[in-house]
Amino acid sequence: VFFIAMAFLESAVVVYLRALYYPEGFDFPLVPMDPVLVNTEVFRELATMVMLLVPGALVTRSALERFAWFCFGFGIWDIFYYVWLKVLLGWPSGLASRDLLFLIPVPWVGPVWAPCVISLGLIALALLILRGRSNGVSRLVDRWSWMLLISGALLMIVSFTIDPMTRSFGVNELMASNGEALTNGRDYVPETFPWPWFAAGFVLSVAGLLRTWRSIRTA
Repeated sequence: VFFIAMAFLESAVVVYLRALYYPEGFDFPLVPMDPVLVNTEVFRELATMVMLLVPGALVTRSALERFAWFCFGFGIWDIFYYVWLKVLLGWPSGLASRDLLFLIPVPWVGPVWAPCVISLGLIALALLILRGRSNGVSRLVDRWSWMLLISGALLMIVSFTIDPMTRSFGVNELMASNGEALTNGRDYVPETFPWPWFAAGFVLSVAGLLRTWRSIRTA
C-alpha cells in the first residue's frame, strides 16, 4: 500500500508538470524547463530513492533483505506509476510510448514496456530472496549470480542512456537559458530504441534469476 501510494504521489507531480509544460500532451522533443524546476526534479528523484530504501531498513537488519525490499518496492512503485498516469491522464497510449525515465546522471529515455519489464524482474528477485530467507537458506545469491544480475542491469541502463549521451543531451539541455530553449533540448528526439543492449542485459538478468531460483530450490 505504501509503494502504491508513493506511485500516486509521483504521478501527481507529473500531472502538474505536464499541465504546465505539455498542455497538448507529452512527447519529444522536450520543452525546456526553468532551471529551478529541473534541479528540484533531480533532488526529488534522489529523495524518492531514499524513501524506497527506508521501509526495508525498518523491517530487517539484514543487508540482503533490505536490498530485496528495495527491489520489491521499486518494482511496485514503478509499475503503479504508469497505472496511475493511465488513470489520471490516459497516458501512456501504449507500452511502446516513449518516456523520460530518469534524470541522473543523464536523462534516461525508453519505451514504457522496458522499465515495466525490469520492475517485474526486481519483484521476482525480491520474492526469491525473501522466500529463501523465510525457508532458512543461508546463501541465496552466489558470486556468479551477482555478476549476471549486475552485468544485466548495467547493460539495460546503457540501453536507456546511450542515445542521450552520444547526442550530448544532458540535464542542462532541459533548462531554459535566458528564456530561450537550448538547442539540444529543443531538437532532441529519441531514435530507435537500442534493444540489443536491453536484450543482452535481459538475458543475463534472467540467467541470474534462474541461478538464484535453482540454488534456493535445491538448498
